[in-house]
Amino acid sequence: MQVSENNDSKIASLKNIKGFDDNHPPEPKLIDSCVHCGFCLSTCPSYRVIGKEMDSPRGRIYLMDAINEGEIPLNKATAQHFDSCLGCLACVTTCPSGVEYDKLISATRHQVTRNFPRSLPDTLFRQLIFLLFPYPQRLRPLLIPLFIYQKLGLPKLIRSTGLLKKISPRLAAMESILPEITFKSFRDRYPTVIPAQGTKRYRVGVILGCVQRLFFSPVNEATVRVLTANGCEVVIPKSQGCCAALPEHQGQTAQAQALARQMIDSFADMDVDYVIINAAGCGHTLKEYDHILENDFEYKDKAKEFANKVKDAQEFLVMVGLTAKLSPLTDKPLTMVYQDACHLLHGQKISVQPRQLLRQIPNIKLREPLDAALCCGSAGVYNMLQPEVAEELGEQKVRNLLNTGASMIASPNPGCSLQISKHLQAQGKEMKIMHPMELLDYAIRGVKLEG
Repeated sequence: MQVSENNDSKIASLKNIKGFDDNHPPEPKLIDSCVHCGFCLSTCPSYRVIGKEMDSPRGRIYLMDAINEGEIPLNKATAQHFDSCLGCLACVTTCPSGVEYDKLISATRHQVTRNFPRSLPDTLFRQLIFLLFPYPQRLRPLLIPLFIYQKLGLPKLIRSTGLLKKISPRLAAMESILPEITFKSFRDRYPTVIPAQGTKRYRVGVILGCVQRLFFSPVNEATVRVLTANGCEVVIPKSQGCCAALPEHQGQTAQAQALARQMIDSFADMDVDYVIINAAGCGHTLKEYDHILENDFEYKDKAKEFANKVKDAQEFLVMVGLTAKLSPLTDKPLTMVYQDACHLLHGQKISVQPRQLLRQIPNIKLREPLDAALCCGSAGVYNMLQPEVAEELGEQKVRNLLNTGASMIASPNPGCSLQISKHLQAQGKEMKIMHPMELLDYAIRGVKLEG
């Protein structure tokens, strides 16, 4: 009788465990494909820094399974291990069993957002990010005080005191990667249609991004010039917004879906052959629109059609071939290192194409860094949400890049560029960082690099 009562008590307690809801939890079939071999451990950046099993892909899959089965709750103790994941997808590349960890961690992130109540400071900080960063029109007014802040030399003073880091490590991390605000940051007025130079080969749409259009506008300008110089008519819809990468990667389901619909609608009547993106994280999400909107009866077919047109700028140019002549960037050989962005390398399987393009520029010598496939620690907003882990990864990445002896870094993602720039400064090193599209633009226009 006592045994029966104990069993009934255990069953009742399991039923009371708060876990995942029934809205797309991590699929048991995908969970079961993991054979727990451990190949992912050496390539997982969070495991390499933290050193705990539960902060590895294999460990997180154990947790997903246990929560699915009602054996453990979704609470602070378990959620922190999902939060520690950078979402770099290196484990997907490494896994010999083909475990689709990307789908598992994506489903889990959305579950955590819906079912795990965060602390008030954590909630407020995340809301600040999601209410600002995906909306350039909201972010733009803040550029004025930030511009003044930088021109007065306050960043150096604030960072030297270390006071902000003591008050809030997350705010300090956000401030530390603030890019330089220039007059170009205040304008991004492009014509809706920009004609091709010479014979028109393709009609392509270009996505400007949110952070990219404000803080990296020269990259967008270079991308448009390179495309038009290679026979592309460029279309830039004024109604386009955020690609949804930031909210999607952090499990903000409704916001991600709304932004994806807006993006699809903005290109609906533009009749483009391809949609071009020059930021790695954005490109990966754009190619996942059919997954993001798979349950939207009205948009799921539109999303699939849109996703099939998306191409990374470098991927596209290798596919169609360059027609514009490339001139040397320097009079002497230029030693360069290409920085693989995770969502380009692991998410989109694009690695060879950028190197092929750069090698077509005369006098370029490419070198490869140690641990090229290891995340730099940026990972969208990870370096703001998990600054301690991101710090160590950023330091490692910069050391490896410096050890190549290269004099320049080619980086295809704005987040990576900011993270690397921050840690170059922290180590007292100066090294020019440019997007590959900027380098191609210089080579096409015959512009020489200074220094």
